[in-house]
Amino acid sequence: MNKQHNCDVLIIGSGAAGLTLALHLANNADIIVLSKALVNEGSTFYAQGGIAAVFDENDSVADHVSDTLIAGAGLCDQDIVQYTAENARVCLEWLIGQGVNFDQEEDDQGELRYHLTREGGHSHRRILHSADATGQAIQTTLVDQVKNHPRIRIFERYNAVDLVCEPPTDGNNQQKRCIGAYIWNRNNECVERIFAKKTILATGGASKVYQYTSNPDVASGDGIAMAWRAGCRVANMEFNQFHPTCLFHPDAGNFLLTEALRGEGAILRRPDGSRFMPSFDERAELAPRDIVARAIDFEMKRLGADCMYLDISHKSVDFIKQHFPNIYEKTQSLGIDITKQPMPVVPAAHYTCGGVMINKQGKTDIDSLYAIGEVAYTGLHGANRMASNSLLECLVFARAAALDIEQKIDLQQSIVVLPAWDESRVTNSDEEVVIQHNWHELRLFMWDYVGIVRTTKRLERALHRVELLQREIDDYYQNFRVSNNLLELRNLVQVAELIIRCAMERKESRGLHYTLDYPELSEAATSTILTP
Repeated sequence: MNKQHNCDVLIIGSGAAGLTLALHLANNADIIVLSKALVNEGSTFYAQGGIAAVFDENDSVADHVSDTLIAGAGLCDQDIVQYTAENARVCLEWLIGQGVNFDQEEDDQGELRYHLTREGGHSHRRILHSADATGQAIQTTLVDQVKNHPRIRIFERYNAVDLVCEPPTDGNNQQKRCIGAYIWNRNNECVERIFAKKTILATGGASKVYQYTSNPDVASGDGIAMAWRAGCRVANMEFNQFHPTCLFHPDAGNFLLTEALRGEGAILRRPDGSRFMPSFDERAELAPRDIVARAIDFEMKRLGADCMYLDISHKSVDFIKQHFPNIYEKTQSLGIDITKQPMPVVPAAHYTCGGVMINKQGKTDIDSLYAIGEVAYTGLHGANRMASNSLLECLVFARAAALDIEQKIDLQQSIVVLPAWDESRVTNSDEEVVIQHNWHELRLFMWDYVGIVRTTKRLERALHRVELLQREIDDYYQNFRVSNNLLELRNLVQVAELIIRCAMERKESRGLHYTLDYPELSEAATSTILTP
């Protein structure tokens, strides 16, 4: 009870960003990786499409940069985009060196080369992939490497509760310093502590705040909420990417239909079989995700339809089975033969483009606290993330953070005994139904009021509901012992408030943020920054 663990580096999150950072640092530091569920159960594992990098001689870093800037609708940080695209290939080569097998094909001379696919927003084929389960290949490879490293400890089924910070030590340093975190041991149902010389948030995004999401259950905005409570700024939380094509079937769960399907020629159709994307954008099915998602949403509402359809049945059976084996197998199990019939699809919350503000090295506003991956706002994605730049961001900024930490960490720093967790005045809750009710209410009104299409009145209603929920949850948190559901609900409600406040500040429609009250694009492109 109230046990303290000590390490040089605490990494909260076990996806591509967290595990990549752990492997970069582990030869010189003792690492603890905190995994909220089992180590594979995160967004990385379920990523289908691939990773963008320039491997084709007809492609260029300049084109990758240009495509990303266009997709980002004027809000990308051009310096960050350039840095990411320039470092993409070396990071992919490192990943290949770890053992990830990307698909290859023979060129005209019979030499093997990587098979590159194309996705929405890209002007060239530059997506490295492992069939249609790239994330699974990356995650399992990194997990194998991490588990076999003697200086990395993995804590599975542990929630981070809150960061522990100490005030500035002198007048010249105005930043408080992060020295670890309180953690919830789900195995023994008790709070423990971890002291760390450097702490990294790699907790992923917050799409679980919406009723329909492609993300796994662990994507509850924990890192964003913890950083905000600790005093970090957040930016551009209004830009929630809705993936256009989630499989619509009662037994499909949150199964995603990769954008690579459209990259390989799949067509979006209405229930009557007619094609509609050319009416919305000259790029048709290969338009950026925000445009495709809004088009599907518009057609569903206009027709009163439950879904639209994605059709790749005009391709050969062998082509479909070779390029999309997991999708073929999954849909077959649901009674859908994608070689002969279209797939029912709906948009679903997919990616959080905003997050905790960091610099190029991944550093936050708090000393010794870093954030990498989807939890962070780097400026790479702007108002809309281009496909297959997300896993790339994880790799590039994990490497950048590792280089900075290696230079800054003081391995001789004395261990600090963190304050004990006080639960002497709390009791066990006999009203778990309250948490479940609040959980469902939150996700439903976020979908209805803060979804693909917004209005000022909808946002005001959502903010009112969030404020009521916050008061109820704060009272609950003070009086009852923590649980996984309570911790996630507390974080989701906090993130919901940040999303709504950012959305209310943006008086325009740009990228993923579309409001009927301000349908035009403002002349000035500015980020929305919130300060605690």
